[in-house]
Amino acid sequence: MKIETKTAKFTEPLYLESGRILEEYELIYETYGTLNEDKSNVIIICHALAGNHHVAGRYADEAKPGWWDKFIGDGKAIDTTKYFVICSNNLGSTFGSTNALSIDPSTGQEYRLKFPILTISDIVKAQMKLYKSLGITNAKAVIGGSMGGMQALCYSIEFPDFAEHIFALATTAYTRPWAIAINKLAIESIRHDPAFKDGQYTKDDLQASGLPGLAIGRMAGLIAYLSPSLFNKKFGRDYARTDGLYELFGRFEVERYLEYNAYSFPKIFDPLSYLYICKTMNIFDISRHTDNKEEALEKINSKLHLISFSDDMLFFPEEMEEIRDMMIKIGKEDQITYKMIESESGHDSFLVEVEKFDDYVVDILENK
Repeated sequence: MKIETKTAKFTEPLYLESGRILEEYELIYETYGTLNEDKSNVIIICHALAGNHHVAGRYADEAKPGWWDKFIGDGKAIDTTKYFVICSNNLGSTFGSTNALSIDPSTGQEYRLKFPILTISDIVKAQMKLYKSLGITNAKAVIGGSMGGMQALCYSIEFPDFAEHIFALATTAYTRPWAIAINKLAIESIRHDPAFKDGQYTKDDLQASGLPGLAIGRMAGLIAYLSPSLFNKKFGRDYARTDGLYELFGRFEVERYLEYNAYSFPKIFDPLSYLYICKTMNIFDISRHTDNKEEALEKINSKLHLISFSDDMLFFPEEMEEIRDMMIKIGKEDQITYKMIESESGHDSFLVEVEKFDDYVVDILENK
């Protein structure tokens, strides 16, 4: 599989929904496969909160492949011998695109807490400028799960003629109180961690020790990303072999799992980026630029394909069913498909249970 990683630099200002302006910005992105002559084989992949541009394949020194490697690659559902796949790191994220630790050209200092609040619309607008710079005006499909699904919905509404197909997985039309509450745990844990220093921490210190507040916030996310049945199946009431049952801080295996995964997270993800991304997700609502959600969905010209997961405890299946029902209500039943996957991995099913929906995606892309 042909993989290329590049950084695009933009000096044209990006006017944000908040009224703020990014005078210049960068997007790091990765491409897979080969763009055909008429540029008709483009598939856009949008990543979730903790994701990045490295969606498939493996770097030479990498222990694990890209985060959707089960789904994308030569001979896979998104076949990179047929399609030219692009995934860019979201604006505001921690993996190379402009974010809160980037330099503000107007001051010569890092933005930190002066970085502007971004919306999903802002992120998508920046991505569209990337495609324009590559001479790409249309895509075969836009595909994303969770926060990536929010972006996919945004493409369908705000750039209705860009993609033939939109696939939105494990997502929502607007962030509800439950998901906002989960994010609140992370936000408060980070803000009130003394090591956060009101956003003035040093990056070297965080790399050395990690930020406990971000780790605790990540635990809340991990609980929401999985499901009670998965916890029961995976851990039961097993107790850590190294710990005594009557030690105060002795751990069940589920506790050990949360500690291991959560406390490794601050080593790779910046806390300011996490705060900004949580805010972006919290304020997402497809009707932000219209009077109501049905009016927003009226703008869609693409075929919209919704995939939910039965045990998703972050964005519940009924949230996607609501989108389907509104599309039918406004007379767009020929433009909407909906499939609920009987899943066992909670919200993360869109990442790990690919075999349950990949044929479905292939059939749609190949008009079967």
